Amino acid sequence: MTISDHTVAIVGTGNIGGTLASDFAAGGRDFLLAGRNAAAARNLAAGLDGHAEVVSVDEAVERADVLVLAVWLDAFEQLIAQYGERLAGKVIVDPSNPVAPDGNGGFKKIIGEQESSGQILAGRLPAGARLVKAFSTLSAGTLAAAARREPERAVLFYAADDDAAADLVADLIRTGGYEPVRVGGLDQSIRLEVFGDLHEYGALGRVVTKSEALKVI
Repeated sequence: MTISDHTVAIVGTGNIGGTLASDFAAGGRDFLLAGRNAAAARNLAAGLDGHAEVVSVDEAVERADVLVLAVWLDAFEQLIAQYGERLAGKVIVDPSNPVAPDGNGGFKKIIGEQESSGQILAGRLPAGARLVKAFSTLSAGTLAAAARREPERAVLFYAADDDAAADLVADLIRTGGYEPVRVGGLDQSIRLEVFGDLHEYGALGRVVTKSEALKVI
């Protein structure tokens, strides 16, 4: 089955959630859109040509097969704690980066240097929920600007332990205007997060095409 056979929801209307909503809509994808601020969700949906249906977070969790939780790490953890077993059977997409401002105009990790938010969050999900690390290697500005590049699309790296979930998210990445490149399982998540070697703000430092990506993974 492809992503077109599944209901997708974006939870979060901030920089990443808003950018993904625009990218999915540009790819002709219909989806549910939810956030703590319903007015912000409605304002965002108004510019997406009818592709976004604004719902509550509770309804998004209930209806979606694939949940893109475009929120900060602490909010992601709170959603897992709140919905628990209701997430079983769903594909959970994690674009989070475990960072906070460092007070000097930059960012610092808020978890251990050798820890990844992808692995932490996957360990807190109920049995049957499948996490895929994706949409985390580019900043919101770059994520918007680099979508649908021609003649060769830019790459978004992703990581997953479950092959079926990985295939669905690969379809979603293509819908968003990017070429998906899987780097392995969730034990590779740290490479996709800020300061990781495949992140825009890590050793990679830039957007790459597929031919370039295959040389670095």
